[in-house]
Amino acid sequence: MFNPIFADPKTLIMGAITGLIFGFLLQKGGVTRFNVILGQFLLKDHTVAKTMGTAIVVGAIGIYAMVAMGMISVMHIKPALLVANAVGGLIFGVGMVVLGYCPGTGVAAIGEGSRHAIPGVIGMIVGAALYAEAYPWIAKNILNLADYGKATLATATGLSPWWFIAGLAIAASAGYYALERWERGHKAT
Repeated sequence: MFNPIFADPKTLIMGAITGLIFGFLLQKGGVTRFNVILGQFLLKDHTVAKTMGTAIVVGAIGIYAMVAMGMISVMHIKPALLVANAVGGLIFGVGMVVLGYCPGTGVAAIGEGSRHAIPGVIGMIVGAALYAEAYPWIAKNILNLADYGKATLATATGLSPWWFIAGLAIAASAGYYALERWERGHKAT
C-alpha cells in the first residue's frame, strides 16, 4: 500500500507550532548566536551547557510524569548502540565546531536572519541524505557493534527512574553553581 510522505494536517500543524515555540525559546535563551556557541567551545560562556542541561532535566521530569499519569502508555526507547553513538557524536561535534551551530540552533539562527548559517543547514541536509544512502552498510557494519538493546539506567539497575532524575537534577544544579562561580572568576581577571 502507498505510504504518504507527509503526516496528516493536524500533526503537521502541531509540529510547526512546536517547532516555532522551540525556535523562539532557543533564540530567547541566546543559543542561536554564533558567539555564544563559540564561547562554549572556548570555555568562556556556558549558556549552551546550562540550556541543554535544563532541557534534559525538565524533559525527563515531564516524560516520566506523563508515564506516571497514564498519558503515555509506551515509551519508545532507542537501543544503546555505543559505537554508533560515539561515531555519530564525533561527526556531530566536528560539524558543530566547524559551523558554530547544532541543527536546531542553525535553523533558528536562519529564522533570526543569520545568513551565514544557511550553508551549514544545507550541509546538514546533504549529510542526512548521504547517511540515508549509506544506511544499509552502516546497519550491517557499525550499528550492531556494542549493541546493548533498549536499555535505560532504570531497567539496567532495577531502580526507579525518579532516583536517576533526582540525581541528574542535583548534579545539574551543582554544575550550574560551579559554572557560575567559574565564569565570575574569569570575568574578574
